Amino acid sequence: MVKSWMAIALITFFVAFGGVLFKPRDLKWAIQLRRPKWLTFEPLIPVIWTIIFICGAWSANIVWQHEPNSAKTWLLMGVYLLLEIITVSYTSVTLRLRSLLVGTILGGSGAVLSVLLAIAIFPVSHLAAGLLLPYIIWSPVGTYTTEEMIQLNPGAE
Repeated sequence: MVKSWMAIALITFFVAFGGVLFKPRDLKWAIQLRRPKWLTFEPLIPVIWTIIFICGAWSANIVWQHEPNSAKTWLLMGVYLLLEIITVSYTSVTLRLRSLLVGTILGGSGAVLSVLLAIAIFPVSHLAAGLLLPYIIWSPVGTYTTEEMIQLNPGAE
């Protein structure tokens, strides 16, 4: 029998990995974009997102363990999945459309959804809600960075 944490970890991995597989060929466009001078930590971004995904999966497992197989828990799992899909689609959709505005909208959507999810799960588990704090803190940073890049790259919106 597959343990819930294994299933959640596998789904998290496959959705995140799927985002890597479906990157369009527009990477050259992204590389040539100007970035804010304060963005000195860009090489750490994959590590940051890995930590965020691990925290999100851990949070989802806590929520699942609280009331497994209930309709409410399945709904919450759907919201976790939607949040991960929005997050992973940021890069591929932004690159495919060559639109930093779309990236800003996706980033902002993820930020709002993460706060709503944290509010929804707070009564279930304070720890599960707390594990979403890295996403809640980091997502606006990424969204703001993308917005700043629009200003630095006229025509890339």
